[in-house]
Parts: sequence; structure tokens; C-alpha cells
Amino acid sequence: MAKTPETGLPAPGFTLSGIRLTGSGAGEGQSTVERADFTLAADPPPGRPLLLAFYPGDDTSVCTRQLCAYSSELEVFRSRETEVWAISPQDLESHEAFARKHDLRMPLLADPDRTVAKAYGITAPGIGLRRAVFLIGPDGTLRWKHVALLGASFQSVDALKERLDALQAG
Repeated sequence: MAKTPETGLPAPGFTLSGIRLTGSGAGEGQSTVERADFTLAADPPPGRPLLLAFYPGDDTSVCTRQLCAYSSELEVFRSRETEVWAISPQDLESHEAFARKHDLRMPLLADPDRTVAKAYGITAPGIGLRRAVFLIGPDGTLRWKHVALLGASFQSVDALKERLDALQAG
């Protein structure tokens, strides 16, 4: 297993395909799906902070609670000018079904070969990948990370809000 990137250094760049629900509301047929490639460049121009949430699997109990919490509180992240992207090994069809079922509004990116998970040092034998959150500053520098030893819990929106406030405070 590769080592996780160090805080203070550039975050590994990547391009992954993903989906994002757009439209008026929850449920099948109520939302449309935007498919796009999402890129974190190795040398991004100044922009917005990015929260990468790696999760083991679509529609599993802890992952569902985590992503529903983040999605329902997207305004907390948006008010801090922060993008939220969720990444797991499942394909776009699985992501679309998961997003529609739970009305998830952040992009869900597919990493079926676990290439990005490996670059971030979070692959694990037997479980595929560890639940992890990486906060990347507007300059592309990794500012904070949390990699779970066990995937039974996740970083709360309140804990992430504190991290974002600290980042913005300097």
C-alpha cells in the first residue's frame, strides 16, 4: 500500500468520470443526471478548496449515512466556497442509482481500478479502500487528511466545518 500524501505538499492530480444529480428534487425521474470528467490538476490555478471523500461502496449503511449527511449539508460547504467530491470503486451506473435513491447532490466519481485510491495511499487488502477525507486548498496543496483505520464511522459535517474555517482563517 502506498503512503498517503503529506500535508503541505501538492495533492495527487487525477481525472475521473462522475455523475451529479441536477434538477428539481428527490426520486426517480425527478432529477436529471450530468455525466462529466472531474479533474484535479497537478498544478491547479487558484480556485476553491476541495473536499475529497473516499468511501468503500454505494448503498452500504455507513457510506449511505456519510454521503447523505454531506449532501444534506452541502450549503455548509458552499457557504465556505468548498467543492465536495465523493469517490469510490463502483461504476457510473451504480453511482447514478445510489444518487437517485438518496438524492445525493455532490459529484460521485468512479475509480474502478482504484488508481486514485492508490495515489492517495488508502487501498487496503480485503476491503478495497479505507474511508478517508482529504481537504485540498485552493492552491492544490493538501491541507488536512483523515484516514479511518476501521470504516465504521466518518468525519461529521461539524468536524469538517471546523477544518474549513481553520483553513480560511489562515
